[in-house]
Amino acid sequence: PVVELNVGGEVYTTTVSTLRKVPGSKLAEMFSSSAKACLDAEGRFFIDRPGTYFGPILDYLRSEHLPTQHIPEVYREAQFYEIKPLVKLLEDTPQIFAEQVARKQFLLRVPAYSENLELMVRLARAEAVAARSSKVLVCVVRTEDEAAQCADALRGLEFEKKSVVKFGPWKAAPQVKDLLDCVKMDIAAQGYQVYYEPYSERTLRAKYFNYFYTFLFIWW
Repeated sequence: PVVELNVGGEVYTTTVSTLRKVPGSKLAEMFSSSAKACLDAEGRFFIDRPGTYFGPILDYLRSEHLPTQHIPEVYREAQFYEIKPLVKLLEDTPQIFAEQVARKQFLLRVPAYSENLELMVRLARAEAVAARSSKVLVCVVRTEDEAAQCADALRGLEFEKKSVVKFGPWKAAPQVKDLLDCVKMDIAAQGYQVYYEPYSERTLRAKYFNYFYTFLFIWW
């Protein structure tokens, strides 16, 4: 049978056999004989997901055609619909491989990475009252030796009542700049305008400059 679907406000027309093409997927379950349908006011099957990225999902089910645009978004939808063959194919694309296998696997080896991002945002927002920008001091150490070298500097900054967010050490190939770029990328992905630069206050000895950085949040 031919069916009409309303996916997040966008209307698609296809067949039930196309939607059932991947056994075990959510779409196959939605359009099984025993499933309870959710219909919109016009009597179309309604799926409460972004309609923009359903087209590439449907193209794959029809002809196994892989998308060339909006790959991260289509990958997320393929995961939601549990279309495992498409998920696997998308994971082999450079965009998803780089993010899921390379970058995210590195960040999983950086202790408390996500918690530190949240802490940086909280500190920046606390300093934003009646200000155009705010600064967050970050210490990045790649090895245990570097962490030991920075211990005195961290104690000194703590004595001066300066908050420092510390990243590392980690056991992976990426360097300090790679970690800094990841932090900037992930904070910017939350909608913040942020930059970083070496911390060079005179209160800090020159030998520590490679480990301390200032993240600047621009508010307006």
